[in-house]
Amino acid sequence: MTPSPEQTEQPRDPAGGVVVREALLEDVPTIVAMLVDDPLGQSREDPADLAPYDAAFVRIAGDPGEVLVVAELDGQVVGTLQLSVLPSLSRRGALRGQLEGVRVAADMRGAGVGEQLVRWALERARAEGCELVQLTSDSSRTGAHRFYERLGFTASHVGMKLVLG
Repeated sequence: MTPSPEQTEQPRDPAGGVVVREALLEDVPTIVAMLVDDPLGQSREDPADLAPYDAAFVRIAGDPGEVLVVAELDGQVVGTLQLSVLPSLSRRGALRGQLEGVRVAADMRGAGVGEQLVRWALERARAEGCELVQLTSDSSRTGAHRFYERLGFTASHVGMKLVLG
């Protein structure tokens, strides 16, 4: 699912000038900074050691079912998300889109960057043949829940996790 530049680059938004493009290895420090910049990320991310993030980036970039993108404004990365296309036997063999790591730089929250990123991902998932898009959001992120509901997502399931490491 590695996108060509024509598939990821969006026309400039006249209101905000945000462009969605495929992430590059050199974007990893900025992406990690966005992951750290919230209460949950502060406890689970480590920006002092980028080696695991770089290795994960290489693995994601090499997987045809994955795409990691950034939102750029005036040459600065201001948001990111990962879209995974997951094959499934359920729903008659449907493909699912899974959104992960949706983040917007603190000074750009509320400016429409997150909405543009998610709408890009929804269109990409449709183009890949996905029948639905799903995501998880920590139960403490009530603002994020309102954001996703505004975009048409419904809280239809209970998510569970088991930390293995």
